[in-house]
Amino acid sequence: MSKPLKVYVAATRQNDGKTTAALGLLESISEIYPHVGYIKPVGQQVKLIDNHRIDKDASLMNDVFHIGSRLYDMSPVAVPKGFTEDYILHGDVNNLKEKIQNAYNRASAEKDFMVIEGTGHAGVGSVLDLCNAAVAKLLDAPVLIVTCAGIGRPIDEAMLNKAVFDNYSVDLLGVIVNKVMPEKYEKINRLVRLGFKRQGIEVFGVVPFFPLLSSPTLRQLLEDIEGELIAGGEGLDQIVSKIIVGAMPPHTALDHFKGDVLLITPGNREDLILAAITCNIPGIQEDYSVKGMILTGGVWPNKTVLKLLKRTSIPIIQVNDDTFTAAQKTTNLIIKIRSEDTEKIETVKKMIKKYVDIDAIINKLRAGVGLYSPKQ
Repeated sequence: MSKPLKVYVAATRQNDGKTTAALGLLESISEIYPHVGYIKPVGQQVKLIDNHRIDKDASLMNDVFHIGSRLYDMSPVAVPKGFTEDYILHGDVNNLKEKIQNAYNRASAEKDFMVIEGTGHAGVGSVLDLCNAAVAKLLDAPVLIVTCAGIGRPIDEAMLNKAVFDNYSVDLLGVIVNKVMPEKYEKINRLVRLGFKRQGIEVFGVVPFFPLLSSPTLRQLLEDIEGELIAGGEGLDQIVSKIIVGAMPPHTALDHFKGDVLLITPGNREDLILAAITCNIPGIQEDYSVKGMILTGGVWPNKTVLKLLKRTSIPIIQVNDDTFTAAQKTTNLIIKIRSEDTEKIETVKKMIKKYVDIDAIINKLRAGVGLYSPKQ
C-alpha cells in the first residue's frame, strides 16, 4: 500500500487556531480522501480516558470524525503535571521517539491522508527534546503554519518559526493567516499574501475572525475555574461572549445586560443577582439578557435569594476566588473546542472550506511526494 499524504499543522503561538485548522482540514480532506487519519504526537491538555492519558484535541477529533484509530495511538505522548520535571531528571528521548513513531505507524495504517497536529510554535517541546520541528522531522512531514492576523507580525513570526524548521531540514508547505477582523479583511488579505510571496512562502488561506470560536461555554467555565454549580445545569452549553463585573448599581447594570452576558459578582450582592434574574421574565428577555453568573468570594446569597436562584434556568456558579481573580481567570481561559460544541464545530468546517484552498494544499503535497490518487 502507498504511504499516505501527510501534513504537520503548527502555529506561531498559542491560541492562533491550530486545532480549528486541523479540524477544518480533516473535514475538507475527508471529502477527497475517504480514509483520513489524525495524530497529536505530543499533547499538553490532558484528560484520562480508559486509564490512558489522552490529549483533549485527539479526543475531540475522534469524537467528531470517528477516525477508527485507538485513542492512545492518536495521542502517544501526553504531558500531565509533573511530566516535564520527571523527564529532565530521568527522561530518555529515544523512548518517546519510538513511542511516537510506532503510534504513527499504527494510526496511519490503511489511511490515505494523515493530519498531524503540533503543540504550538516550532520550539515548543524543546524541554522534552521533542520540539515541533524535531517531531515533524521524525515523521518526515511538511509543515503548515497557522498564524494570527496582521501584516508584519504574521510574516515576522512565520519567518522565525521557519528558521527552526529549516534547522531540522523540515519543509515548510505554507501558511494560513487566521483571525482577521472583518473590517480589515480586504486590506490584510491583499498585503499579507504579497508580503509572504516576497519571502517565498505560499499563503493557502486568510480566515476572518469568528467571535463564536473565541467565546467559552458555561460548561467550560465551570470546569476550568473549578466552580460549584448552584443551579441552571440545563443551560451550561450556552456561549458567553461578554463579561460584566458586578461593581455598579443594579439600574446601571441593566443597561449592560444585553447579548451573551456573563455576570461576575460577589455572592452577597443580592441586588445585582436579583436584577440578573429579572432578565428571565417573559417579555423582558428580548431587551435584557444574562446567560450565566459566577458568584465570588465563597459567599452564598441569603436563603430567600438562593431559593429563587435554584428555580431559574440561568447557570449559577460559585467560586472561592475574589471577583478580580475570577474575572482574570475567565478572561485568560484558552478556549478549546469540545465535542459537544456542535455550533462551533460546524462553523469551523464551513470556515476552513470557504477560506482555505484545500486543493492547493493537496496538489503541493502530491507534487512533493509523487503523484498519489485517492482510492475509489
